[in-house]
Amino acid sequence: MVSGMVSRGTAVGAVLLSLLAVPAQAASAQPHAAAQLAAATDPAPDLAGLRAVLRDALAKGAPGAMARIDDNGTVYKASEGVADRATGRAISTEDRFRIGSVTKSFSSVVLLQLVGEGRLDLDTSVNTYLPGLLPDNRITVRHLLSHRSGLYDYTNDMFDKTVPGFESVRNKVFTLQELVDLSLAKPLTVQPGTAYDYSNTNFVVVGQLIEKLTGHSVRTEYRRRIIEPLKLRDTFYVHPDTALPGRHTKGYLRPDEAGAPLVDSTRQTVSWAQSAGAMISSTRDLNTFFSALLKGRLLPAPLLTQMRQWVPVNSTQGYGLGLRRRDLSCGVSVYGHTGTVQGYYTYSFTSKDGSRSITALANTSNNGDVLGVMARTLDAAFCGKPAAAPSARSSAPAERYEDVAPDVARD
Repeated sequence: MVSGMVSRGTAVGAVLLSLLAVPAQAASAQPHAAAQLAAATDPAPDLAGLRAVLRDALAKGAPGAMARIDDNGTVYKASEGVADRATGRAISTEDRFRIGSVTKSFSSVVLLQLVGEGRLDLDTSVNTYLPGLLPDNRITVRHLLSHRSGLYDYTNDMFDKTVPGFESVRNKVFTLQELVDLSLAKPLTVQPGTAYDYSNTNFVVVGQLIEKLTGHSVRTEYRRRIIEPLKLRDTFYVHPDTALPGRHTKGYLRPDEAGAPLVDSTRQTVSWAQSAGAMISSTRDLNTFFSALLKGRLLPAPLLTQMRQWVPVNSTQGYGLGLRRRDLSCGVSVYGHTGTVQGYYTYSFTSKDGSRSITALANTSNNGDVLGVMARTLDAAFCGKPAAAPSARSSAPAERYEDVAPDVARD
Protein backbone atom coordinates (compact mmCIF):
# COMPACT_ATOMS: atom_id res chain seq x y z
CA MET A 1 0.00 0.00 0.00
CA VAL A 2 1.10 3.56 -0.68
CA SER A 3 0.03 6.60 1.28
CA GLY A 4 0.88 10.28 1.48
CA MET A 5 -0.17 11.55 -1.92
CA VAL A 6 2.06 14.30 -3.28
CA SER A 7 0.19 17.52 -4.01
CA ARG A 8 -0.24 18.23 -7.71
CA GLY A 9 0.69 21.81 -6.91
CA THR A 10 4.32 20.93 -6.13
CA ALA A 11 7.07 22.00 -8.46
CA VAL A 12 7.72 18.45 -9.55
CA GLY A 13 4.07 18.05 -10.45
CA ALA A 14 3.97 21.13 -12.67
CA VAL A 15 2.96 20.92 -16.31
CA LEU A 16 5.73 20.45 -18.82
CA LEU A 17 4.90 21.43 -22.36
CA SER A 18 7.47 21.76 -25.08
CA LEU A 19 7.34 22.28 -28.80
CA LEU A 20 10.34 21.48 -30.95
CA ALA A 21 11.17 20.50 -34.47
CA VAL A 22 13.12 17.27 -34.74
CA PRO A 23 14.73 15.55 -37.72
CA ALA A 24 12.95 12.53 -39.10
CA GLN A 25 13.84 9.32 -37.28
CA ALA A 26 16.44 7.22 -39.05
CA ALA A 27 13.90 4.42 -39.41
CA SER A 28 11.07 6.67 -40.64
CA ALA A 29 10.05 7.27 -44.22
CA GLN A 30 9.58 10.87 -45.37
CA PRO A 31 5.87 11.67 -45.98
CA HIS A 32 4.92 11.66 -49.66
CA ALA A 33 3.48 14.75 -51.33
CA ALA A 34 -0.15 13.84 -50.66
CA ALA A 35 0.56 13.35 -46.96
CA GLN A 36 2.39 16.68 -46.82
CA LEU A 37 -0.59 18.41 -48.44
CA ALA A 38 -3.00 16.77 -46.01
CA ALA A 39 -0.81 17.79 -43.08
CA ALA A 40 -0.91 21.39 -44.27
CA THR A 41 -4.70 21.41 -44.09
CA ASP A 42 -5.17 19.38 -40.90
CA PRO A 43 -6.01 21.44 -37.80
CA ALA A 44 -3.11 22.00 -35.43
CA PRO A 45 -3.24 20.02 -32.19
CA ASP A 46 -5.14 21.78 -29.39
CA LEU A 47 -2.33 22.00 -26.85
CA ALA A 48 -4.34 23.96 -24.30
CA GLY A 49 -7.08 21.35 -24.59
CA LEU A 50 -4.52 18.57 -24.17
CA ARG A 51 -3.18 20.13 -20.99
CA ALA A 52 -6.72 20.50 -19.68
CA VAL A 53 -7.38 16.80 -20.27
CA LEU A 54 -4.26 15.81 -18.33
CA ARG A 55 -5.23 18.08 -15.43
CA ASP A 56 -8.70 16.57 -15.44
CA ALA A 57 -7.20 13.09 -15.19
CA LEU A 58 -5.34 14.18 -12.06
CA ALA A 59 -8.48 15.72 -10.61
CA LYS A 60 -10.21 12.35 -11.07
CA GLY A 61 -7.53 10.35 -9.30
CA ALA A 62 -4.49 9.77 -11.52
CA PRO A 63 -1.16 10.58 -9.83
CA GLY A 64 0.24 11.61 -13.21
CA ALA A 65 -0.67 11.91 -16.89
CA MET A 66 1.31 12.65 -20.03
CA ALA A 67 1.08 12.73 -23.81
CA ARG A 68 3.39 13.02 -26.79
CA ILE A 69 2.30 14.01 -30.30
CA ASP A 70 4.56 13.37 -33.31
CA ASP A 71 3.34 15.41 -36.24
CA ASN A 72 5.41 15.21 -39.45
CA GLY A 73 8.69 15.76 -37.63
CA THR A 74 7.38 18.18 -34.99
CA VAL A 75 7.05 16.89 -31.44
CA TYR A 76 4.66 18.17 -28.78
CA LYS A 77 5.02 16.96 -25.20
CA ALA A 78 2.78 17.57 -22.22
CA SER A 79 2.89 16.12 -18.73
CA GLU A 80 1.40 16.78 -15.34
CA GLY A 81 1.70 15.16 -11.93
CA VAL A 82 4.08 12.55 -10.64
CA ALA A 83 5.67 9.31 -11.80
CA ASP A 84 6.48 8.28 -8.23
CA ARG A 85 4.22 9.23 -5.32
CA ALA A 86 6.89 8.35 -2.76
CA THR A 87 9.62 10.62 -4.13
CA GLY A 88 7.45 13.18 -5.93
CA ARG A 89 9.43 12.79 -9.17
CA ALA A 90 7.54 14.45 -12.02
CA ILE A 91 6.14 12.24 -14.74
CA SER A 92 7.90 12.63 -18.09
CA THR A 93 7.28 11.54 -21.66
CA GLU A 94 10.82 10.11 -21.53
CA ASP A 95 9.63 7.50 -19.02
CA ARG A 96 8.98 3.88 -19.87
CA PHE A 97 5.71 2.26 -18.76
CA ARG A 98 3.63 -0.89 -19.12
CA ILE A 99 1.51 -0.68 -22.26
CA GLY A 100 -1.03 -3.45 -21.54
CA SER A 101 -3.15 -4.41 -24.53
CA VAL A 102 -1.25 -2.19 -26.96
CA THR A 103 0.88 -5.36 -26.97
CA LYS A 104 -1.88 -6.94 -29.07
CA SER A 105 -0.97 -4.76 -32.05
CA PHE A 106 2.65 -5.97 -31.82
CA SER A 107 1.46 -9.59 -31.64
CA SER A 108 -0.85 -9.07 -34.61
CA VAL A 109 1.92 -7.57 -36.74
CA VAL A 110 4.18 -10.55 -36.03
CA LEU A 111 1.45 -13.04 -36.90
CA LEU A 112 0.46 -11.16 -40.06
CA GLN A 113 4.11 -11.14 -41.15
CA LEU A 114 4.01 -14.92 -40.80
CA VAL A 115 0.88 -14.91 -42.98
CA GLY A 116 2.83 -12.91 -45.55
CA GLU A 117 5.60 -15.52 -45.41
CA GLY A 118 3.10 -18.26 -46.18
CA ARG A 119 3.38 -19.98 -42.81
CA LEU A 120 -0.33 -19.78 -42.03
CA ASP A 121 -3.62 -18.59 -43.49
CA LEU A 122 -6.04 -16.18 -41.83
CA ASP A 123 -9.12 -18.22 -42.67
CA THR A 124 -7.79 -21.62 -41.64
CA SER A 125 -8.84 -23.27 -38.38
CA VAL A 126 -6.51 -22.59 -35.46
CA ASN A 127 -6.62 -26.32 -34.74
CA THR A 128 -4.81 -26.95 -38.04
CA TYR A 129 -1.73 -25.32 -36.53
CA LEU A 130 -2.31 -26.20 -32.86
CA PRO A 131 -4.07 -29.57 -33.13
CA GLY A 132 -6.77 -30.20 -30.54
CA LEU A 133 -6.25 -26.90 -28.75
CA LEU A 134 -9.68 -25.30 -29.21
CA PRO A 135 -13.14 -26.83 -28.75
CA ASP A 136 -14.49 -25.69 -32.11
CA ASN A 137 -12.78 -26.23 -35.46
CA ARG A 138 -14.64 -23.23 -36.87
CA ILE A 139 -12.40 -20.81 -34.92
CA THR A 140 -9.97 -19.37 -37.45
CA VAL A 141 -6.84 -17.26 -37.11
CA ARG A 142 -8.83 -14.25 -38.32
CA HIS A 143 -11.37 -14.81 -35.54
CA LEU A 144 -8.61 -14.59 -32.94
CA LEU A 145 -7.19 -11.35 -34.30
CA SER A 146 -10.62 -9.70 -34.59
CA HIS A 147 -12.00 -10.96 -31.23
CA ARG A 148 -14.71 -13.04 -32.88
CA SER A 149 -13.67 -16.49 -31.64
CA GLY A 150 -16.07 -16.63 -28.70
CA LEU A 151 -13.26 -17.78 -26.39
CA TYR A 152 -14.12 -16.72 -22.84
CA ASP A 153 -11.90 -14.06 -21.29
CA TYR A 154 -10.41 -15.63 -18.16
CA THR A 155 -9.48 -12.19 -16.79
CA ASN A 156 -13.15 -11.51 -16.04
CA ASP A 157 -12.88 -14.00 -13.19
CA MET A 158 -9.25 -13.37 -12.33
CA PHE A 159 -9.78 -9.64 -11.72
CA ASP A 160 -13.43 -9.47 -10.70
CA LYS A 161 -12.04 -8.31 -7.33
CA THR A 162 -9.43 -5.84 -8.45
CA VAL A 163 -6.68 -5.75 -5.83
CA PRO A 164 -7.08 -9.29 -4.41
CA GLY A 165 -7.07 -10.64 -7.95
CA PHE A 166 -3.95 -8.69 -8.82
CA GLU A 167 -2.08 -9.71 -5.68
CA SER A 168 -2.91 -13.36 -6.32
CA VAL A 169 -1.06 -13.28 -9.66
CA ARG A 170 1.45 -10.44 -9.17
CA ASN A 171 4.42 -12.82 -8.90
CA LYS A 172 2.91 -15.89 -10.53
CA VAL A 173 4.27 -17.37 -13.75
CA PHE A 174 1.80 -19.09 -16.06
CA THR A 175 2.35 -21.05 -19.22
CA LEU A 176 0.33 -19.92 -22.20
CA GLN A 177 -1.47 -23.24 -22.09
CA GLU A 178 -2.51 -22.70 -18.47
CA LEU A 179 -4.16 -19.42 -19.45
CA VAL A 180 -5.99 -21.05 -22.34
CA ASP A 181 -7.16 -23.80 -20.00
CA LEU A 182 -8.70 -21.16 -17.70
CA SER A 183 -10.72 -19.92 -20.66
CA LEU A 184 -11.76 -23.36 -21.87
CA ALA A 185 -13.33 -24.12 -18.50
CA LYS A 186 -16.17 -21.87 -19.70
CA PRO A 187 -18.37 -22.24 -22.81
CA LEU A 188 -17.91 -20.05 -25.88
CA THR A 189 -19.54 -16.64 -25.51
CA VAL A 190 -20.57 -16.29 -29.17
CA GLN A 191 -20.63 -18.56 -32.20
CA PRO A 192 -17.25 -18.26 -33.97
CA GLY A 193 -17.18 -15.47 -36.53
CA THR A 194 -20.55 -13.97 -35.66
CA ALA A 195 -19.80 -11.01 -33.38
CA TYR A 196 -17.07 -8.99 -31.69
CA ASP A 197 -16.46 -10.07 -28.09
CA TYR A 198 -13.16 -8.81 -26.68
CA SER A 199 -11.11 -11.54 -25.00
CA ASN A 200 -7.48 -11.63 -23.87
CA THR A 201 -7.57 -15.37 -24.54
CA ASN A 202 -7.48 -14.68 -28.28
CA PHE A 203 -4.04 -13.12 -28.10
CA VAL A 204 -2.71 -15.74 -25.72
CA VAL A 205 -3.48 -18.21 -28.51
CA VAL A 206 -1.82 -15.81 -30.96
CA GLY A 207 1.30 -16.09 -28.79
CA GLN A 208 1.09 -19.86 -28.99
CA LEU A 209 0.83 -19.67 -32.78
CA ILE A 210 3.85 -17.38 -33.01
CA GLU A 211 5.98 -19.67 -30.87
CA LYS A 212 4.83 -22.86 -32.62
CA LEU A 213 5.36 -21.55 -36.16
CA THR A 214 8.71 -19.83 -35.54
CA GLY A 215 10.23 -22.08 -32.90
CA HIS A 216 11.16 -18.92 -31.00
CA SER A 217 9.74 -17.05 -28.01
CA VAL A 218 7.45 -14.09 -28.63
CA ARG A 219 10.20 -11.96 -27.05
CA THR A 220 12.59 -12.96 -29.83
CA GLU A 221 10.04 -12.35 -32.58
CA TYR A 222 9.03 -8.91 -31.25
CA ARG A 223 12.67 -7.95 -31.13
CA ARG A 224 13.80 -9.11 -34.56
CA ARG A 225 10.65 -8.22 -36.49
CA ILE A 226 9.64 -4.89 -34.92
CA ILE A 227 11.92 -3.52 -32.18
CA GLU A 228 15.24 -3.75 -34.03
CA PRO A 229 14.02 -2.70 -37.51
CA LEU A 230 12.31 0.40 -36.06
CA LYS A 231 15.17 1.11 -33.64
CA LEU A 232 12.81 1.22 -30.66
CA ARG A 233 15.03 1.97 -27.68
CA ASP A 234 12.43 1.78 -24.89
CA THR A 235 10.41 -1.27 -25.93
CA PHE A 236 10.90 -4.56 -24.11
CA TYR A 237 9.22 -7.86 -23.34
CA VAL A 238 10.72 -8.75 -19.97
CA HIS A 239 8.31 -11.51 -18.87
CA PRO A 240 8.64 -13.16 -16.40
CA ASP A 241 10.88 -10.52 -14.80
CA THR A 242 8.95 -8.07 -12.63
CA ALA A 243 10.94 -4.83 -12.95
CA LEU A 244 10.74 -2.12 -15.62
CA PRO A 245 14.23 -1.38 -16.94
CA GLY A 246 15.62 2.14 -16.77
CA ARG A 247 13.71 5.33 -16.00
CA HIS A 248 10.02 4.57 -15.73
CA THR A 249 6.68 5.75 -14.43
CA LYS A 250 5.24 3.78 -11.54
CA GLY A 251 1.72 2.40 -11.79
CA TYR A 252 -0.97 2.80 -9.11
CA LEU A 253 -3.99 0.54 -8.92
CA ARG A 254 -7.20 1.88 -7.37
CA PRO A 255 -8.94 -0.60 -5.03
CA ASP A 256 -12.65 -1.28 -5.39
CA GLU A 257 -13.36 0.11 -1.92
CA ALA A 258 -14.06 3.86 -1.94
CA GLY A 259 -11.34 5.88 -0.25
CA ALA A 260 -8.86 3.00 0.01
CA PRO A 261 -5.25 4.01 -0.73
CA LEU A 262 -3.77 3.35 -4.15
CA VAL A 263 -1.63 0.24 -4.53
CA ASP A 264 1.80 0.46 -6.18
CA SER A 265 1.37 -2.18 -8.90
CA THR A 266 4.55 -1.44 -10.85
CA ARG A 267 6.37 -4.70 -10.17
CA GLN A 268 4.62 -7.79 -11.51
CA THR A 269 5.28 -10.60 -13.95
CA VAL A 270 2.26 -9.74 -16.14
CA SER A 271 2.33 -13.47 -16.78
CA TRP A 272 -1.46 -13.42 -16.74
CA ALA A 273 -1.31 -11.52 -20.07
CA GLN A 274 1.97 -12.28 -21.89
CA SER A 275 1.36 -11.85 -25.67
CA ALA A 276 -1.96 -10.17 -24.84
CA GLY A 277 -0.48 -7.38 -22.72
CA ALA A 278 2.98 -7.71 -21.14
CA MET A 279 5.13 -5.27 -23.13
CA ILE A 280 6.90 -2.13 -21.89
CA SER A 281 7.46 0.94 -24.07
CA SER A 282 7.44 4.76 -24.19
CA THR A 283 5.41 7.49 -25.86
CA ARG A 284 8.13 7.98 -28.49
CA ASP A 285 8.39 4.30 -29.37
CA LEU A 286 4.65 3.72 -29.60
CA ASN A 287 4.22 6.72 -31.90
CA THR A 288 7.06 5.38 -34.04
CA PHE A 289 5.46 1.92 -34.15
CA PHE A 290 1.94 2.95 -35.15
CA SER A 291 3.20 5.53 -37.63
CA ALA A 292 5.39 2.90 -39.30
CA LEU A 293 2.50 0.43 -39.33
CA LEU A 294 0.03 2.77 -41.04
CA LYS A 295 2.72 3.94 -43.48
CA GLY A 296 3.10 0.34 -44.63
CA ARG A 297 6.58 -0.24 -43.31
CA LEU A 298 5.78 -3.35 -41.26
CA LEU A 299 3.28 -5.18 -43.48
CA PRO A 300 2.73 -5.47 -47.23
CA ALA A 301 -0.22 -3.44 -48.48
CA PRO A 302 -2.66 -6.39 -48.88
CA LEU A 303 -2.13 -7.46 -45.27
CA LEU A 304 -2.43 -3.91 -43.95
CA THR A 305 -5.75 -3.76 -45.82
CA GLN A 306 -6.81 -6.98 -44.08
CA MET A 307 -5.79 -5.49 -40.73
CA ARG A 308 -8.14 -2.56 -41.38
CA GLN A 309 -11.25 -4.59 -42.14
CA TRP A 310 -13.47 -3.47 -39.28
CA VAL A 311 -16.08 -5.24 -37.21
CA PRO A 312 -18.34 -2.90 -35.20
CA VAL A 313 -17.59 -2.39 -31.49
CA ASN A 314 -20.06 0.45 -30.87
CA SER A 315 -21.27 3.59 -32.64
CA THR A 316 -17.82 5.21 -32.66
CA GLN A 317 -15.40 2.28 -32.73
CA GLY A 318 -14.39 -0.63 -34.91
CA TYR A 319 -11.88 -3.45 -34.47
CA GLY A 320 -9.71 -4.88 -37.23
CA LEU A 321 -6.95 -7.46 -36.77
CA GLY A 322 -5.26 -6.37 -33.54
CA LEU A 323 -6.02 -2.74 -34.43
CA ARG A 324 -8.70 -0.36 -33.16
CA ARG A 325 -10.44 2.40 -35.13
CA ARG A 326 -11.91 5.31 -33.21
CA ASP A 327 -14.17 7.92 -34.83
CA LEU A 328 -13.61 11.29 -33.19
CA SER A 329 -15.94 14.23 -32.55
CA CYS A 330 -14.72 16.06 -35.66
CA GLY A 331 -15.41 13.11 -37.97
CA VAL A 332 -11.76 12.03 -38.22
CA SER A 333 -10.94 8.35 -37.69
CA VAL A 334 -7.70 7.29 -36.00
CA TYR A 335 -6.03 3.91 -35.67
CA GLY A 336 -4.11 2.20 -32.89
CA HIS A 337 -4.93 0.49 -29.61
CA THR A 338 -5.81 1.12 -25.99
CA GLY A 339 -3.95 -0.54 -23.16
CA THR A 340 -4.84 -1.36 -19.57
CA VAL A 341 -2.59 -3.14 -17.13
CA GLN A 342 -2.71 -2.67 -13.38
CA GLY A 343 -1.71 0.95 -12.72
CA TYR A 344 -1.59 2.15 -16.34
CA TYR A 345 -4.03 3.44 -18.96
CA THR A 346 -2.60 3.96 -22.45
CA TYR A 347 -4.12 5.44 -25.60
CA SER A 348 -1.89 5.16 -28.68
CA PHE A 349 -3.31 6.16 -32.08
CA THR A 350 -2.21 7.54 -35.42
CA SER A 351 -3.81 9.13 -38.48
CA LYS A 352 -4.79 7.16 -41.56
CA ASP A 353 -1.49 7.96 -43.27
CA GLY A 354 0.61 7.67 -40.09
CA SER A 355 1.68 11.31 -40.28
CA ARG A 356 0.35 12.37 -36.86
CA SER A 357 0.44 10.12 -33.80
CA ILE A 358 -0.32 10.48 -30.11
CA THR A 359 0.43 8.29 -27.13
CA ALA A 360 -1.14 9.31 -23.83
CA LEU A 361 -0.75 7.67 -20.44
CA ALA A 362 -2.28 7.98 -16.98
CA ASN A 363 -0.56 6.00 -14.23
CA THR A 364 -3.62 4.50 -12.61
CA SER A 365 -6.33 1.98 -13.45
CA ASN A 366 -9.65 0.62 -12.17
CA ASN A 367 -10.92 4.18 -12.51
CA GLY A 368 -13.55 4.64 -15.22
CA ASP A 369 -13.50 8.41 -14.79
CA VAL A 370 -9.80 8.61 -15.66
CA LEU A 371 -10.22 6.12 -18.50
CA GLY A 372 -12.93 8.26 -20.07
CA VAL A 373 -11.01 11.50 -19.60
CA MET A 374 -7.88 10.18 -21.29
CA ALA A 375 -9.89 9.28 -24.41
CA ARG A 376 -10.30 13.04 -24.96
CA THR A 377 -6.57 13.37 -25.67
CA LEU A 378 -7.37 12.00 -29.14
CA ASP A 379 -9.72 14.87 -29.97
CA ALA A 380 -7.15 17.37 -28.75
CA ALA A 381 -4.48 15.81 -30.93
CA PHE A 382 -6.42 15.30 -34.16
CA CYS A 383 -9.41 17.67 -34.15
CA GLY A 384 -7.82 20.95 -33.08
CA LYS A 385 -9.71 23.52 -31.06
CA PRO A 386 -13.39 22.58 -30.65
CA ALA A 387 -16.06 24.51 -32.51
CA ALA A 388 -18.33 26.83 -30.55
CA ALA A 389 -21.18 24.34 -30.92
CA PRO A 390 -20.03 20.77 -30.21
CA SER A 391 -20.63 18.17 -32.89
CA ALA A 392 -23.39 15.65 -32.40
CA ARG A 393 -20.71 12.99 -32.70
CA SER A 394 -18.95 14.28 -29.57
CA SER A 395 -21.32 12.38 -27.31
CA ALA A 396 -19.33 9.13 -27.53
CA PRO A 397 -20.17 6.36 -25.08
CA ALA A 398 -18.50 6.78 -21.69
CA GLU A 399 -15.47 4.55 -21.17
CA ARG A 400 -16.46 2.06 -18.45
CA TYR A 401 -14.91 -1.18 -19.66
CA GLU A 402 -11.20 -1.95 -19.71
CA ASP A 403 -9.09 -4.33 -21.77
CA VAL A 404 -8.61 -6.25 -18.52
CA ALA A 405 -11.76 -8.02 -17.28
CA PRO A 406 -13.66 -6.48 -20.22
CA ASP A 407 -17.09 -7.57 -18.97
CA VAL A 408 -16.66 -5.80 -15.62
CA ALA A 409 -17.82 -2.17 -15.59
CA ARG A 410 -15.43 0.29 -13.91
CA ASP A 411 -17.40 3.15 -12.40
